[in-house]
Amino acid sequence: MSTVRTPLPVVLAGARGHGRSHLRGIRRLEHLGLVRLAGVCELRPLDADELDGFGAPEQSSDFDSLMASTGARIAVLCTPIQTHTDLALTAAGHGAHILLEKPPAPSYAEFRRMADAVAAAGVACQIGFQSLGSHAVPAIRRLIEEGEIGELLGVGAAGAWVRDEAYFRRAPWAGHRRLDGIDVVDGALTNPLAHAVATALALAGSTRAEDVEHIEAELTRANAIESDDTSCVRIVTTAGSRITVAATLCAEKDSEPYVVVHGSRGRITFWYRQDRVLLQRAGHGPEETVHGRTDLLENLVGHVTDGEALCVPPEETGAFMRVVEAIRLAPDPVALPDAYWHTEPGRGTPRRVVDGIDALVDTSAHTLSLYSELSAPWTLPAGAEAR
Repeated sequence: MSTVRTPLPVVLAGARGHGRSHLRGIRRLEHLGLVRLAGVCELRPLDADELDGFGAPEQSSDFDSLMASTGARIAVLCTPIQTHTDLALTAAGHGAHILLEKPPAPSYAEFRRMADAVAAAGVACQIGFQSLGSHAVPAIRRLIEEGEIGELLGVGAAGAWVRDEAYFRRAPWAGHRRLDGIDVVDGALTNPLAHAVATALALAGSTRAEDVEHIEAELTRANAIESDDTSCVRIVTTAGSRITVAATLCAEKDSEPYVVVHGSRGRITFWYRQDRVLLQRAGHGPEETVHGRTDLLENLVGHVTDGEALCVPPEETGAFMRVVEAIRLAPDPVALPDAYWHTEPGRGTPRRVVDGIDALVDTSAHTLSLYSELSAPWTLPAGAEAR
């Protein structure tokens, strides 16, 4: 005999911008009878069009009171980075389980405060790295462990996106490393292309804080912002693996970000937004596969109701947070000289394009090199020429 379950009440904090994707996800799970949107926390209430298909959830700008009045079992938090820890602790205080948008916190200390308090409260927390719900990740890990590409030599990731100047004005915290003395640590590697970092760490089997031995970062910016828009990082793991991630929001053209696993007898390329994998190895033709994906909110519901293992618990993002911390503590990004970028029309406002950056991002991923090691012209001493 089947069991009829009552949908779990959910509160969504932050329903505009990227929060719209969470609204869509909640709507899908409502149709499956798994959840019910009980409340929305926004500074300005959603209108009828924004809530189409949801009925009349309670709305308030006071997250604490909304959690109390709705009795929510799950809180989905898609708010400014610097608010994540306090809101997660508020949700945990109400006994609610949490889906927390990435990056989980702006500093390692805030991350530990959040993760430790959530664990002490006995509630579950899922970090919103959607790519880590891809079934391609364990499939690639199996290929590596079974020696299909030989000895693991390293992992490179590349992300080249186009963002116009309005992108960095979309919210008061956008483009900031700090705001009113509080860490934000927005930037190419820590926010829009954070999935590249987290996915590269996962494919290397180095997701926990203790897996990281050393981090080097090169942070630059073409835009008139405080944070980085063109940057790269190299992570050395305690297992001796090298991981590089090169990213830019000033690309010549938009492209799909990817991660490349380098082996002594082949390589695996993973386009993580498409769940697409290309296996290339000695003595075989190329093999391309497309994998399924587990929705992170649906997985959290399954964890709460049936004890399913969480895809992305906080401890599995500890290594990513070590990278965030290294970027937080690094010198402020260097402004690229005008000679190395130009302006092109954007969707609504101009966009700045770093000359030759697309090729540099790709070369970094394929050679596990930092920009400075590739003789990027802006990294050379004054008067020196690239060879």
